[in-house]
Amino acid sequence: MEAHLVDWSRAQFALTAIYHWLFVPLTLGLGFIIAFMETIYVKTGDEFWKKTTKFWMGLFAINFAIGVATGLIMEFEFGTNWANYSWFVGDIFGAPLAIEGLLAFFMESTFFAVMFFGWDKVSKKFHLISTWLVAIGSNLSALWILVANGWMQYPTGVKFNPDTVRNEMYNFWDVILSPVAVTKFLHTISSGYIMASLFVVGVSAWFLLKKREIKFAKKSMIVGATFGLITSIFILLTGDESAHQVALKQPVKLAAMEGLYEGKVKAGITGIGILNPKKNLTNDEDSYLFEINAPYALSFLAFHDIDSFVPGLKDLVYGNDKYGIESVKSKMLKGKIAIDALKEYKEAKKSGDMVSQLTNRSILEKNMKYFGYGHLKKPEDVVPPVAITFYSFHTMVALGTWFFLLFVLILFFSIKREISKYKLLLISSIASIPLGYIASEAGWIVAEVGRQPWAIQDLMPVGIAVTDISSTSVQATFFLFAVLFTLLLVAEIKIMLKQISLGFEGGH
Repeated sequence: MEAHLVDWSRAQFALTAIYHWLFVPLTLGLGFIIAFMETIYVKTGDEFWKKTTKFWMGLFAINFAIGVATGLIMEFEFGTNWANYSWFVGDIFGAPLAIEGLLAFFMESTFFAVMFFGWDKVSKKFHLISTWLVAIGSNLSALWILVANGWMQYPTGVKFNPDTVRNEMYNFWDVILSPVAVTKFLHTISSGYIMASLFVVGVSAWFLLKKREIKFAKKSMIVGATFGLITSIFILLTGDESAHQVALKQPVKLAAMEGLYEGKVKAGITGIGILNPKKNLTNDEDSYLFEINAPYALSFLAFHDIDSFVPGLKDLVYGNDKYGIESVKSKMLKGKIAIDALKEYKEAKKSGDMVSQLTNRSILEKNMKYFGYGHLKKPEDVVPPVAITFYSFHTMVALGTWFFLLFVLILFFSIKREISKYKLLLISSIASIPLGYIASEAGWIVAEVGRQPWAIQDLMPVGIAVTDISSTSVQATFFLFAVLFTLLLVAEIKIMLKQISLGFEGGH
């Protein structure tokens, strides 16, 4: 496939995914924060909490609508730009997306109407149930999409059918309950909860700086910081398990995340570091220009054992007999055997040669897990962009640590002191809103760039997955989407700012 076409197709999908993820996380977390606030209103009957709920619900609605629009475009791109991928795995990948559309999306859309327009038309309890169902539905949508993405990272529960040249699902529960899919879902929604918490805290801090809506701002800030602190602790746990699964299922990604070229026993984690741009697989340059390392931490994070060996990029590409790591060159040979066996099987089927069919089918099944390697040109192709993966990972971790500290400080000063006096903390809260988006996007960059060159781990490289269309068409739609999404983003920010500036009526 033409490299130019592949690069532009990747760029277009990355553009759509990045913009889509600017809207989704706020929906995931803000829905639950609104539901908590409305629960307080129903329990206490205090009109203050009803007005507070309505204020945040208005901002939720703006974000919800634009998130749906970008998500629909992204799903269509699987058919337009990634037709070979869709054919190869459509039976598996399409199932969770269909469930997301039929069940979760329609559930949240239906009850969204009740939540937003039904305040005076239904009972308090029914309205509260609708609000909770919108929050749950939003997260169920994320579940099915992340199950699909988790399967791409770790394909399981499927069998390859050489007659149709498609992967077919044989165990639905293996796909749904894959450890990679479960940890990806929990870690991703946690990041959305933190982003929503930062949004609530930041907007509330703005009101306090302006000396407006003081009661509303203080109460909202406590709710947001409490939710954020709880989910910050939870994301630490899900992050630990996520790293463990990456170590087991995608060791090349883990090595790139840490800029680890040489495998180590009792490997440490780089807390702060600057990669050496001259370093590659074939030279003896140092990996870092500067590094602060936490001893043993990577071995423990990866395998929960400080004495474990963490393979580096050289081990994973060229093999390591001592630790039983097969070289990519060996996998490429087996992958080519699988591809050749598939061709021979199809020829034998045309000619009616049953013996050859059985023989080649057996060879194919034996080597199928290496199928994607047969399309690689050289062993080094399995190494993702190390610098992007490394810096994205460390940016995410550093910002996540700051968010935890921020929520602790906000709760401390809200409970023990008069928080409105601490202007630096309030300014930091406002500044942390965009930092939350940066951290969340960085997490997705680690997940997606870190698994390159694979569209489906070990089974299909990106270059094989793309649709054979004109690169000019992809370029044109790339710039069209770039303009459209940017206009949507600018429109959302303007509407949000206007809505926030109107303030909370009667909340002093």
